Amino acid sequence: MTEAIDESVNFAGIVLRNPVLTASGTFGYGTEFAPFLDLEKIGGFVAKSLTLEPRFGNPPPRIAETPAGMLNAISIENVGVRAFLEEKLPALPDGVVVIASAFGTEPSVYAELAARVSEHPRISGIEINASCPHVKAGGIEFGQDPKLLGELVREVRRATTRPLLVKLSPNVTHIADMARVCEAEGADGISLINAVQAMEVDVETRRPVLSNILGGLSGPAIRPIALRMVWQVAQAVEIPICGVGGIMNAEDAIKFMLCGATAVQVGTANYLDPSSAQRIAVGISEYARSHGFKRVADLTGALETPRE
Repeated sequence: MTEAIDESVNFAGIVLRNPVLTASGTFGYGTEFAPFLDLEKIGGFVAKSLTLEPRFGNPPPRIAETPAGMLNAISIENVGVRAFLEEKLPALPDGVVVIASAFGTEPSVYAELAARVSEHPRISGIEINASCPHVKAGGIEFGQDPKLLGELVREVRRATTRPLLVKLSPNVTHIADMARVCEAEGADGISLINAVQAMEVDVETRRPVLSNILGGLSGPAIRPIALRMVWQVAQAVEIPICGVGGIMNAEDAIKFMLCGATAVQVGTANYLDPSSAQRIAVGISEYARSHGFKRVADLTGALETPRE
């Protein structure tokens, strides 16, 4: 008889049935994906980033395919916090882990959002979007300045007792320094990386392919960057890490865990295969079993590095 594998992980105080979450902005509000996978067979999901009021995004074109990835400049289009709490959350099956994502232009706005979503019993944690690469104000401004980032995390920390995650930007010189700021100000976990700021050009029209000019590059093209940053942050902080960036299959997810991630988020793959997160969760468990691990959690940090 095959011995059962313990697939559960504890990420920043949030108990997940397995380490696979879906990334904010790629999974809507969860119900959109219910026809394609069993929401209770993945660890959970990070909902679309919320603003206090409904927000319309950038005009099209705002998505473009690139070699081994995609560009997007949606710009945090969302229904607003009230509709999320009153309409979107009640439509989800019981038992689905939901992490809210907060976005704003001022620390006080992030804090108000955190306080409001914290009142709802279905919210398991809050992820601060401090790294959106395609908005005119907010987001990446906090993720690139350690002083501003510290102020942001400090104010949001005061507004909620729920597990607090910070999604960091890869568009910085020293990612470990930014993670240390988050840890020092009371963050419970780090999510990294967000999309890499990038652009593409149409040579026939001699115009940028996105109306916003700049967008966020995601998909397999950024995975080696994300792996490097997860590994660097794992050496720098004690709080857990959720690895994000170009995860298309179980092998990709396992790489992040070996480099130090406790959990992972699946993003761009959801556009290609809406059932990918569930498939990846099964693959991680099969890998653990075939490689002699009794717990999926034991994959975290199990990277064998050359001795000096």
